Amino acid sequence: MFIGIAVPSLNQSRFLGAALDSLGRTDVAVLRAVLDAGSTDGSRELIAARASELDFWRSEPDAGQAAAVNEGVRRLCLTHPDAVEAVGWLNADDFFLEHGLDRLWQALVDHPDWLAVSGRAALASEDGVLAGEIPTEPFSPGRFARACTICQPATLVRRWAWERVGGLDASLEMCFDYDLWWRLGRLGKIGYLDAVVAASRDHGETKTRRRRTQYFREATAIVRRETGAVPWHWYISEALERRVHYEVGHRPTLAARIGARTEAAASYIHDSWRSLFV
Repeated sequence: MFIGIAVPSLNQSRFLGAALDSLGRTDVAVLRAVLDAGSTDGSRELIAARASELDFWRSEPDAGQAAAVNEGVRRLCLTHPDAVEAVGWLNADDFFLEHGLDRLWQALVDHPDWLAVSGRAALASEDGVLAGEIPTEPFSPGRFARACTICQPATLVRRWAWERVGGLDASLEMCFDYDLWWRLGRLGKIGYLDAVVAASRDHGETKTRRRRTQYFREATAIVRRETGAVPWHWYISEALERRVHYEVGHRPTLAARIGARTEAAASYIHDSWRSLFV
C-alpha cells in the first residue's frame, strides 16, 4: 500500500528541501513526484541531487499548478497501478508535521465511509517557525459557502474518489482546492481529524497574497455554482482588503470595517441586480 504525493514547485528552492524532508517523517510508504515548472533559482539542481528519493520528477514549463498536480498523481498511480490507496499534494513551501501523513492515513483506515480527510493545520513563518493555527473545521456545505474551512496541506483523498471526480480543475489558478472539496463533498463524506498534521507557510511571494482579486473572483464563482448565491461574507472580506492590505492575522480598524461593510453592500446589490440579467 502506498500514498502518492505530488509536489508542484516554481522557484521555491529555499523551501523545497523542507517539503521533501517532511515526506520522510512518516511510517507509511510514500510515493513522491516533484513537478517543477522550469525554475531558474537552483531548484532543478536540488531536485536532481535528491532524485533517488523520488518516483518521478521533471523540470520544464507546464500548464499551471493544478495541471502539474494532476500529472504527478497520475504518474504515481501508473507506477504502482494496484497499490496506491490515497493521494494528495504538498505545495513546495508547505510541509507535513512528523507523522502527519500517518495520522491522515489512519483516519481513512478507521473510517471506511470517508472518501477524504482534512485535519488541523499550523501557520508557519517564512523560516518555518510555527506561529499559530489556521482556522479549520469539519466540512459543512453551509459553512463552506462562507469560507474555505479546509487547509489543503492537511488533507488526503482516497485514490478512487480522486479519479471519480477527475482530480483538480486545471482551468482554475487560485481556488482549485476549494473547488475540489465541493465536488468531493457531493460524492460522499469528507471526514475531519482533530489533530494538527501539516503547516502552511506564509510569506510575501505566495499566490494567496499576490493575487487576491483573482482569488475572490474564482471563489465567488464556485460558491455561486454550488449554492446559487454568494454570501455577504465574500463581499465584506474583499471590501476589507481593498481598504487594508492583505495580511495574515491583521485586524482592520473599526473605521475600515464600517467602510468595508458600506462598500460590500453596494457591491452585493450591484452583483445581485446584474445577475438577474445574465
